[in-house]
Amino acid sequence: MANDILVIVEQNDGKVSRIGWEALAAGQEIGASVNMEVHALVLGQNAAAAAKEAATAKIQSVAFAENKELAYYTPDGFSAAAKQVIEKNAPRYVLVGHSYQARDYLPKLATAFERSLIGDCIGYRNEGGNLVFVRQTFQGKINADYAFTSAPPYFISFQAGAISSDKLQRGGSAAVVDAGLDLSGVNIRTKVMEIFEGVKGKVDLTKAEIIVSVGRGIKEKDKLPIVEELAKVMGAELAASRPVCDDGWLPLDRQIGSSGQTVSPKLYVAVGISGAIQHIVGMKGSRVIVAINKDERAPIFDLADYGIVGDLFEVVPALTAAIKEAKSA
Repeated sequence: MANDILVIVEQNDGKVSRIGWEALAAGQEIGASVNMEVHALVLGQNAAAAAKEAATAKIQSVAFAENKELAYYTPDGFSAAAKQVIEKNAPRYVLVGHSYQARDYLPKLATAFERSLIGDCIGYRNEGGNLVFVRQTFQGKINADYAFTSAPPYFISFQAGAISSDKLQRGGSAAVVDAGLDLSGVNIRTKVMEIFEGVKGKVDLTKAEIIVSVGRGIKEKDKLPIVEELAKVMGAELAASRPVCDDGWLPLDRQIGSSGQTVSPKLYVAVGISGAIQHIVGMKGSRVIVAINKDERAPIFDLADYGIVGDLFEVVPALTAAIKEAKSA
């Protein structure tokens, strides 16, 4: 693995997560760009099952570790496990999806090697064999270039949706091996008491393939059923911009944006959303974006693949009726 790429793949209950697939896609793309092999590492309970799933991607190998110290996620355990693998194999680049888990342990891991981390990247480019990574600053208002000047390993995390998992090359048959780690001497300072969902019974918008999101253009809470009906006929999840959630019209777990969830669905329909940068940060990774707004100068149109300039109270019911008719035909 020396001088190649190591992707740390996030998994849940033996299944590779969406951001894990995105990290693998990023590894493949960068590997092709700089002519490097791509290897993967999967940690935690049921890691072996997830490793077999990750091996379906076109990469060179997948290592897994299911040590008892990794039964539950802790920053001490995961950083120590990854450190042993990196020390043994000396990859040049270590790539991770920028999940809540990664942003917890990855800085600790980079610091263990006395290296810096370029986190939450939205892209990269190859300049004569040297990789330049792009990340946003000032709440997404500026894209800035970053490059490593120290010796490897180099630690990078990619923002959710930055590189779509649709780009992943599958059909691989990578070797799956036990990483063979010894974590008996690691001091795990965190004791996990209970695993629970942050909002029980609510949908995880990061897994939704279609999202209809509503903004302040809806004007009143009593008007929400207009958009809810559109979401229903589309088989979509309903989401909102911050003002709608701040006013209590929809629960906070439905909020998209820098202070809410970051999503990357196949289709994102923005209804009555002007496109403040705080909202854009949370949904710009969507594959197709449709915007409905009466203000033709609304910033959301700069990002949208398709735009409808018009009164949402006229456009949305007409669109809903058209979809119903198409389904019944």
